[in-house]
Amino acid sequence: MGNKATILFVCGAGLGSSFAAQMAAEDVLNKYKVDAKLDHVDISTAASMPADVIITAQNFKKQFEQFSIDETVTPIVYLKNIVSSAEIEEKLIPILQNKGIV
Repeated sequence: MGNKATILFVCGAGLGSSFAAQMAAEDVLNKYKVDAKLDHVDISTAASMPADVIITAQNFKKQFEQFSIDETVTPIVYLKNIVSSAEIEEKLIPILQNKGIV
């Protein structure tokens, strides 16, 4: 078990879809026994918060491109299906492995 990960789930208002994605990700994180601090926020808040990973829906990509988020520090995971544990696992776990968290 590595360090604690900080993962931000982001949607337009920081409510509905980001919370749904957070629930789906919890299943994946539990499976890998990842200790993570999870938060769901809106896009502008996410741009100013330190995090190991940002998870959001594919349709927010254009909005994220307006912020200067250094993706070498904070990779952004864009999901086609925000409640797909399989997609979250496929995209998130390699990032956490690279950071030495998994």
